[in-house]
Amino acid sequence: MRKAISPEDAATLVPDGASVMIGGFMAVGSPHRVIDALVARGAKGLTIIGNDTGKPGLGIGKLIDAGCVARAIVSHIGTNPVTQKKMIAGEMQVDLVPQGTLAERIRAAGAGLGGVLTPTGIGTSVAEGKQVIAVDGRDYLLETPLRADVALLHAYEADYYGNLTFRLTATNFNPLMAMAAGIVIAEPDEIVPVGVIPPDHVRTPGILVTHLVERPR
Repeated sequence: MRKAISPEDAATLVPDGASVMIGGFMAVGSPHRVIDALVARGAKGLTIIGNDTGKPGLGIGKLIDAGCVARAIVSHIGTNPVTQKKMIAGEMQVDLVPQGTLAERIRAAGAGLGGVLTPTGIGTSVAEGKQVIAVDGRDYLLETPLRADVALLHAYEADYYGNLTFRLTATNFNPLMAMAAGIVIAEPDEIVPVGVIPPDHVRTPGILVTHLVERPR
């Protein structure tokens, strides 16, 4: 059984300079209360791995606004002009990764794979500096696994064993990231008694979850 911690306590478990996976898709399925606590703590030098950088004042965008992020590994930044300005000014490094490749690199880390082969990016700037492997006469890029020090997730439900469920778009990236980080912190909407979540509804088993964040008051 796990005792739920506050968002503020969760933020103290993310050291400055850490690599941090943050679940969600345009902030849907992102752990907003932990993000707010990181901003309030004044976190610095973070490497953020996620689908996108949200929008100004929304999701990961709050961390960008507050200057908490030194590097972002994401699939796009088109919805956040602050990220764009900081990248152009040299204030933040941005690594753009095709969305499917990003998901597969995270999955590879969680599955213990040495990488994934993908045709996406062949013949473009994405291929620069990467190993090309031919399979059955077709070229593929070898994309290496992505692993993080900490994963910050948002879940629909959790029980006190840490079993998690997700809903709709929040399923994007959150279950993958639970497999690919040293510390996994889950922020659920509800914490229910053990046994309430049917076993076949569990998307992330509790053995992967290090800490639960207390539900909103």
